[in-house]
Amino acid sequence: MKKWKSSLLGLMIWGAAASSFAAPTEMDKVVTIVNDSVILQSDIDAMLKTVRLNAADQNQTLPATDILTEQVKEKLIIEALQIQQAEQFGIRIDDNKLDQSIQQMLKQQQMTLAQLQSKLAASGISYAMFREQMRRDITASEARTIQVRRRINILPQEVDTLADQLNAQNLQGVQYNVSHIQIRVEEDADKAERDDAEQQAKTLVKELNNGADFANLAYSYSKGPKALQGGEWGWMRQEEMPTIFADEIKSHGKGAIIGPFRSGIGYHIIKINDVKGLETVSVTEVKARHILVKTSVIQSDEAAKRQLEQARQAILAGDQTFAAAAEALSADPGSAANGGELGWHTPDIYVPEFKDKVEALSKGVISEPFKTVHGWHIVEVMDRRNVDRTDAAVKNRAYQILFSRKFNEEAQAWLQELRAGAYIEQLDNNEGADDERS
Repeated sequence: MKKWKSSLLGLMIWGAAASSFAAPTEMDKVVTIVNDSVILQSDIDAMLKTVRLNAADQNQTLPATDILTEQVKEKLIIEALQIQQAEQFGIRIDDNKLDQSIQQMLKQQQMTLAQLQSKLAASGISYAMFREQMRRDITASEARTIQVRRRINILPQEVDTLADQLNAQNLQGVQYNVSHIQIRVEEDADKAERDDAEQQAKTLVKELNNGADFANLAYSYSKGPKALQGGEWGWMRQEEMPTIFADEIKSHGKGAIIGPFRSGIGYHIIKINDVKGLETVSVTEVKARHILVKTSVIQSDEAAKRQLEQARQAILAGDQTFAAAAEALSADPGSAANGGELGWHTPDIYVPEFKDKVEALSKGVISEPFKTVHGWHIVEVMDRRNVDRTDAAVKNRAYQILFSRKFNEEAQAWLQELRAGAYIEQLDNNEGADDERS
């Protein structure tokens, strides 16, 4: 989607077309008017020269000059229209952002700045000219992205359908070692009995997520066919499983607890003990709690820090619980009402200072006061767990595929509409002008 990231070759081609940034020669002339901007003959000549140099370098055959010239003109027209859109949006690429983009490009191309400058010079392109054309290219790309994103609509059903297709491809040949607990519901059970069975299943899932042994619970509670084997079914491919298993497993990875889910004979819980042949995605979640004290015109940094130090010492001494201190002191109303608890999250959802702290802390340790953009904190990591995110990763991949498809389609449609609505005048310097008015 971002043309400036695609290749150094492309950037060099565009870079040479930027001769309009240099002082125009005496023989320079306007070739095309695009709304309120112009394309000069020097722009076309420079791009033609660089296209030919790069084609020779790669042993590529080019079309006849008149065809190639028309291609170059069209490319410059489309760029001019996108730059005009960027100006309307107020998009400006400053030197810092430009430098970052160049460094990113150099890293991708595994080149040094000196090597880039040398290669540009060999093609007759100054580094200053290259920088300014890259700035234009990034500007045009951002304008295109803003407009095209507004046109894209991806429905959840589309994501689910494509994710199912990707899962079907990924799961060919995959084997699962699974264990199963069945909470039976008799056919003539009344609503109260069904509700009790559902609640029992939910309670077991909660215990399993808190580290309970699956086999022990299966021996005690399961009415399934493998109850006396601790619920273990052994290794199976998805097509060999009971349908209710296969429908629920999807792309879950090793360690996943699935359920409870309902069938005609009761409620079921599955654990994936191990997987062969499936690439899984696992993340570490942290359960933390904190106390936040904000600074103000009457509460300095030192005062906020001192207040938290006193609260920390009181908690460590056993004079006050963390929950009570959070409820009394914390300026984060959402967590304060829950004893400071933030729930289970991956650390990357937090601001950098908080993220670094929860990643470094050992379980059960209360940090020294530290500062973030929100104020001063103390934090305690209550627990950590590894969570399977394979299914979410597949859905994310499906979304990205759909977005890329639709972006490319909509980008072409938008550019066509942009061109159709523009005033474009091709100047014939010998016999007058050829207008394109929309």
